Amino acid sequence: MASALCNRASSIVSSTIIPASTSVRRRRLPLVGAICVLTFGLTNLSYSLLKTGCAQSIHFAPFLRSKPRGNSTGRTFHSVKMDAGGNTVPSIVVYVTVPNKESGKKLAESIIREKLAACVNRVPGIESVYHWQGEIQTDSEELLIIKTRQSLLEPLTEHVKANHEYDTPEVIALPILGGSVQYLEWIKNSTRD
Repeated sequence: MASALCNRASSIVSSTIIPASTSVRRRRLPLVGAICVLTFGLTNLSYSLLKTGCAQSIHFAPFLRSKPRGNSTGRTFHSVKMDAGGNTVPSIVVYVTVPNKESGKKLAESIIREKLAACVNRVPGIESVYHWQGEIQTDSEELLIIKTRQSLLEPLTEHVKANHEYDTPEVIALPILGGSVQYLEWIKNSTRD
């Protein structure tokens, strides 16, 4: 019923703001959606957002986590928020760029061998555009996406600096806020303490 009212409100607002006689294509206005969410509440959106995974990146997602009315797919979504207790540890994703495939392979293998990370994805064929020594530079590079414990950021950074071809290698860490319990446990079990 809420979505029917929102659709009706959207068409009324669209007709009012953009008359039918104009050649401008009608669109639902974002304002109407916001009003509908505020009027009818967030719980009507919870199942569709959780099903698509979009709720994971929304800051007010805890408010959306009401029980779905039915699970037509028969699948359940198991996730965990990151904390220091239990079978998981606070984890991060670290980005490191390297100049070529050989450097990427060598650095990725040394990181895994030292148990500084559970996994390193190598993404070839990226192009980096950046300022360096007063000039705009463009280089073909490979991106390493490293999954590890938050507590290993400092030793990982030192390892990258010691084994990298660049004077100032990129080492950027992003927090993992949650995810698959089994994967997060695997990160913990595959890395050193």
